[in-house]
Amino acid sequence: MVSLQYEKDHLTLLAEGEILLEHTIKKPFAVAVKREKTYAFNRGSVKESVSEAVRQPLVKVEQENDRIVFSGGGRRLEARLRSFENGAELELSGEEGWSYEFALPAYDGEAVFGGGEQYRKTNLRGEHVVNFVSEHIKASTIIQKAVLPKALYVPKKHGSIGSYAPMPVFVTDRCRLIYFDVDSDGISKFGDEKYDFIFDRCPVRLTLLKGRSYEELSRSMAERIVNRQYIPEWCHSGMILGVQGGTETVLKKAFDMLDAGAAVSAVWCQDWSGENRTVMGKQVWWNWEADEKLYPGLKEAIARLNSRGVKFLGYINPYLVKDSSLYDLCRDRNWLITKKSGEVYHIKSTTFDAGMLDLTNPETVRFIKEELIKKNMMDLGITGWMADFGEYLPIDCVLHDGDPARLHNLWPVMWARINREAIEEFGSEENMFFTRSGYLGIQTYAPILWNGDQHTDFTKDYGMPCVMPASFSLGFSGVTMVHCDIGGFFSFGKMRRNAEVFTRWMEMCAFSLLMRSHESIRPWANVQFDHEKVLPHTRRLTNIHRELRPYIEHCAGLAASGVPAVRPDFWDEVSYTASRDMYSYFLGEDMFVCPVFTRGSRHRSVHLPKGKWVYFWSGEEYDGGNEYRIPSPLGKIPVFYRKDSRFSQLFRGVADKYTF
Repeated sequence: MVSLQYEKDHLTLLAEGEILLEHTIKKPFAVAVKREKTYAFNRGSVKESVSEAVRQPLVKVEQENDRIVFSGGGRRLEARLRSFENGAELELSGEEGWSYEFALPAYDGEAVFGGGEQYRKTNLRGEHVVNFVSEHIKASTIIQKAVLPKALYVPKKHGSIGSYAPMPVFVTDRCRLIYFDVDSDGISKFGDEKYDFIFDRCPVRLTLLKGRSYEELSRSMAERIVNRQYIPEWCHSGMILGVQGGTETVLKKAFDMLDAGAAVSAVWCQDWSGENRTVMGKQVWWNWEADEKLYPGLKEAIARLNSRGVKFLGYINPYLVKDSSLYDLCRDRNWLITKKSGEVYHIKSTTFDAGMLDLTNPETVRFIKEELIKKNMMDLGITGWMADFGEYLPIDCVLHDGDPARLHNLWPVMWARINREAIEEFGSEENMFFTRSGYLGIQTYAPILWNGDQHTDFTKDYGMPCVMPASFSLGFSGVTMVHCDIGGFFSFGKMRRNAEVFTRWMEMCAFSLLMRSHESIRPWANVQFDHEKVLPHTRRLTNIHRELRPYIEHCAGLAASGVPAVRPDFWDEVSYTASRDMYSYFLGEDMFVCPVFTRGSRHRSVHLPKGKWVYFWSGEEYDGGNEYRIPSPLGKIPVFYRKDSRFSQLFRGVADKYTF
């Protein structure tokens, strides 16, 4: 039950006997701040400079029925209280032009999760978490890996890594949920004595809940932000092959893989609109119409692929490369964002400039949906696509409508909504897209996210391992369907993937919601799915993924209800003290997967959660709560399933068929 206790200048909100919020004169709940902030943008990464002029603690509190007023020094914050059985919601109203800081109680030993996509750590206690959508990858880190010996590279700490999809949603292992509905820039600080939440503008509301399990809190979050994520049926029939190079190359690679016995659901050809060679490698020509020189007869080629059960996926983002035909058209129609001077505001990706489509202009939105997506893609037979980017909106630009500072975090959600509306208006249940950027509400529009863009290696900050904390954090934040690029994306200099890296990545994704590979930004320097050392594993793992379809569909169904498909090892125990491995994960409730990230390793230490477990590959039974050293040759990731699972017969049958 929830109770609100009020005495003069002292207010306490409790649920299940635990303090969710407390205000006293010495420790006020809210502080109003007048600050000036400047931003420096560089290829999506942001540096902020802050100066504070006035800081006013709101020390006085008055409460009358459901109305609470915090005030001090002529400043005020009003809250309307709405109580639930397991918590409360505060509808907040602050003063325009003022920033607000909020303090909530911290408990000794409490762990904190969520915050949107957080790549380096699952437990955020002791960290500062930035609430500003930004580029995740930094050029300086790529260069360091390219020039330094591997032994000298030091993985970056959590605080130095940005996020494509931050969200002010947090869950603690005391089963508290903290959710700020706010669109502004901010930062959350999880200290020893209190948790501070700082935002440039007053949030619309603060929701505080107390639950008995993470699943309960996940479902509560789904009641507040509707989850409409999904995976079409065709995705479960095998791996989506990341291929490029034109019509003939794509057809040959797809048919060769089918003939080799691999399970293939689709080809993903990000260069369908053309190739853009830069100093970084092979990028896409950002002009969203089929490149007839590279992909002649594309519609007929797509029909040939479809006849063998293979879909064709493309790529799009909300930018147009400078001086392309569509750039010129949209510039002339004033459909691109501009500077205050009136000239087109160009963003830079690696070495080239692009104009940004103005998503606040109804005519631009109509053009994106009707011409770029429906006509140029879906009418051609393109079934799905990567809806990339969304995080670069500069706050000093001029839009058709609205304040870019207020819309910066919401921009990737607006981009996803446009893609979703185009699909729904087109009327096909087969179409889908996937995004890398997001904010509050992304799960309402994007069918599935992906953890872009990893380095093609095993480093814990930017390589394959960071996929797991990022997926866990998104799950705690209400985004329940996530996947990744098999093999990673960024490659430069000596940073390139070999057969081991690609195979280990493919192992992990075989036991996930969706298998999709990426050629990387330098395909010629990186091993692909058809490499002679990889092909036997590709054939076997793609078929395993396909035959696990009934269970994966079950996991996707749970995810659509708000419960993450991928969960950390302490999920069942609810307490972070039960965690023994920050990279092992539950797929649904019945499967436990232990990825291998150590180069050259052929064994893996596995600490099984409580319960009775069966080793997937042999049927050998293991007692949970213990640690085991499990053989892990290439192609044979340590995987276990619950002995009493209703899917045990499925698991046993698949393993018997593909064990070596």
